[in-house]
Amino acid sequence: MQVYLAPADQDRLGRLRDTLATTKSDVLRRGLEALETQLSDPDHHPALSIIGLFRGAAAAEAPPHVDAARDHDEVLASGEIASWSSGSGSDLPNEPPDGASE
Repeated sequence: MQVYLAPADQDRLGRLRDTLATTKSDVLRRGLEALETQLSDPDHHPALSIIGLFRGAAAAEAPPHVDAARDHDEVLASGEIASWSSGSGSDLPNEPPDGASE
């Protein structure tokens, strides 16, 4: 495989090779592995960062017969509707407006 690297990238690769006392190929392999790890780490990947965001909250609010993973819309809607009457300071009514369906 051949890869074009700009002069600055060639210099960076050379410096890393010298610092790590390894080959350029090994530096590239380590770089690929580090990038893959970073992209699969929830702390660094925006899509994966939502995992566990509502841990505990949905299960506590869901009725016992509801599977929060499968019926997440129902759980979130129930929580929203419950917040309307929780005294949260919101001006939202206790019921949906006329003509709105649940």
